[in-house]
Amino acid sequence: MKLNDFKLECYFGQYEFTAPYLLTQSDCESMTTNELLSLEPGAKEDYLNQWLGYTETWGDPELRELIAGLYKGMAAEDILVFHGAQEAIFGYMNVMLQEGDHMIAMYPNYQSAYEVANSVPNCEFSKWYIKDDGEKWTLDFDELERLIKPNTKVLAVNSPNNPTGYTFTNAEIKKLCEICKRYDLYLFADEVYKGLEMDGEKREWMADEYDKCVSLGVMSKAYGLAGLRVGWLASKDHEVLENVVKFKHYMSICDSAPSEFLSKVALKHSDELLQRSIDIIQDNLKLVDEFFERYPNLFEKKAITCGPVAYHKLLIDMPVKEFCQLAVDKKGVLLLPSDIYGMDDQYFRMGYGRKGVPESLAKFEEFLIEEKFV
Repeated sequence: MKLNDFKLECYFGQYEFTAPYLLTQSDCESMTTNELLSLEPGAKEDYLNQWLGYTETWGDPELRELIAGLYKGMAAEDILVFHGAQEAIFGYMNVMLQEGDHMIAMYPNYQSAYEVANSVPNCEFSKWYIKDDGEKWTLDFDELERLIKPNTKVLAVNSPNNPTGYTFTNAEIKKLCEICKRYDLYLFADEVYKGLEMDGEKREWMADEYDKCVSLGVMSKAYGLAGLRVGWLASKDHEVLENVVKFKHYMSICDSAPSEFLSKVALKHSDELLQRSIDIIQDNLKLVDEFFERYPNLFEKKAITCGPVAYHKLLIDMPVKEFCQLAVDKKGVLLLPSDIYGMDDQYFRMGYGRKGVPESLAKFEEFLIEEKFV
């Protein structure tokens, strides 16, 4: 197998731990191990007595039960735990896509959601573009149906979407699942930001709506616990899960016992941690909205209703890649230009899930003033 470079990870490998002002991160604010353990009485002592042997390949049984409890119709046997979301995506796509298959993915999207398709001989890949209508991001379901071919096997979606923030409504989730049923497609639903709804409509997990759907979740994004490296797939399609776990035997085999323990503590306080993330995002959004109101000639703001990321448009006559490079070189402010997604347009990603956003935004404004953009 020959995979193309993962552009986003190469970019972050260069800047994520050197640029002081991170204004594009897609995860939410993290916490210390001590802070997390303090949420659960007796957890600190239990953690110190955690056995450091191998864990079960499918995941800790109690952890699987807690994950299943996030869904309406899932049980522990419907959950397969992974070493992060990336491993889950890679395992699923390798198992599902064969020579001669066709897959469709929402676009832009996380590169690993479709890159395996590009590595399989004679495997076709089509992009279902999220489009800018001038005010917000939109998707055309008629266009999706036009993309479907006789050999289409997998549709990969990401909602809330990274980078645009586009989020399916519950009515759209039902419509999406109906299309998949009609054409007998497997649905891969990346829902790593599930629980960060800010528009009053709590979304259903797609795997609860369609038996041939696998739902991707992770502790990294909405919960802000990226260092645990714990993710999962949830599905009623046990044949798919059985095939994917056999691929996992060639990857991590099993997860970290301390990470699974800490994930159990976190999920016992799921609502509390999700609300913590929502509060941070909403506080940051107020500042960001005020920022964009000051510079209507520089940027076209795209509103978000769910999740911590947004994809805004640069209006000046300068390539967005050059603009973002200048920001990190001059002021250490990290933004993510659209060329990272293989797109030749003027968009850049901003992230609102961390407590450092106010300071980073102030430095970004200093950059605009000092470089005479305003």
